[in-house]
Amino acid sequence: MKKSLIAIVLASSGLMLSACNDSNDGGSGSTSSADINNIQNPVVTTTAYSKDADIAALAADSQLMTYKMKGVNGDEVQATALVFTPRTAAPAGGWPVVVWAHGTTGVADQCAPSQQGLQGTQYLLMKLLAAGYVVVAPDYEGLGEPGGKEAHPFLNVKSEAYSITDAVVAARDYLTKQGKLVSKQWMTVGHSQGGQAALGAAQYAARANLDYKGTVAVAPASNLTIILNVGESQVANADLNTKITTLAALDTFTSLITAGLQTSNPSLKFSDIFKSPTDKIAETANTVCYTQLGQSLGGAMGVYASQNAGSLDGYPRTQSNFMALPAVSKFLVTDSQPLQVKLNQPVIIYQGGADTTVPKSATDLLLSGVPAKESQISYRTNDAWDHTTAYVLNLDNIVADVQSLMPTK
Repeated sequence: MKKSLIAIVLASSGLMLSACNDSNDGGSGSTSSADINNIQNPVVTTTAYSKDADIAALAADSQLMTYKMKGVNGDEVQATALVFTPRTAAPAGGWPVVVWAHGTTGVADQCAPSQQGLQGTQYLLMKLLAAGYVVVAPDYEGLGEPGGKEAHPFLNVKSEAYSITDAVVAARDYLTKQGKLVSKQWMTVGHSQGGQAALGAAQYAARANLDYKGTVAVAPASNLTIILNVGESQVANADLNTKITTLAALDTFTSLITAGLQTSNPSLKFSDIFKSPTDKIAETANTVCYTQLGQSLGGAMGVYASQNAGSLDGYPRTQSNFMALPAVSKFLVTDSQPLQVKLNQPVIIYQGGADTTVPKSATDLLLSGVPAKESQISYRTNDAWDHTTAYVLNLDNIVADVQSLMPTK
């Protein structure tokens, strides 16, 4: 079943990606048709950031920056990002900039890394600071923004990309006005949702109108139809705990996708996606963060199983046809899919064979498309890595990758 599903999607995706490759709008090396950032006075406010004492102590300056960006609907909106400046002396050409694209935290404002803290991801950022890089860590559009007016378009590649490009432009504006010497060179590193965002930044890097040097993406989300379908099929015969853990995670992502789609599709309801009463749990995606949402979804499954002889048979999860809904289908096929054009700068992808969140089959499929084959991509895999260890076991390797693609001197 898994093999046939991948084969079917591969055939359709190959056609889609081939067609997309005919247009290089926004590509990392193309400025003729790129949507260049020309926002005036891009920095709204900055305040000292001290939630993560370890990185704040290592950085010469730690700021929470509110900045202007072009939102997914084409309007200028406000977003937030953390900006860390190294203590090392700036080289002759200025400090290069590394953008950290974070993994999934949720869609509610309090789920933003700048609001709840970096929660362990600061260790890579600290290594990059020590190596002499300015680090910019965007929250993404609608996540943590001060007015509470914008929704987070979860896993929307262009939104994530513009969150990154416009944060770099704003951070350079802030630092240069502080008398700091900042290079035009920059690159992106990301994990999971952030890996997808990093690939999006590569596609739309020309928007920043700077010197983009490359991308490191760890377990990047892509081919979401495969992730949702294969994840479910993989645990069809698993033990109850494994089944609940996996299905709750899949339903958490589906809940966040639904919440993210509602801004541009106000008629879309959680009951269109989920059966009752799971739709009511899924709705809390708008108010709670990823972990709590997953616990609620998994807890309900556990209660059901305890009342049904340890079985989830008949449990009311998602509607059978929800992926065929026009808004959902467009999102899954187009809006969430990275690597839709040839990328003109080097890309390094880390992927684990034991990853059940972003299965290796999804990333393999991503790299089988024409744009990926025409791009300069180094694919680094290990059968033992899972979704977390593909990142945490490679922190030093990622720093070395950054230093190779964008030396500080």
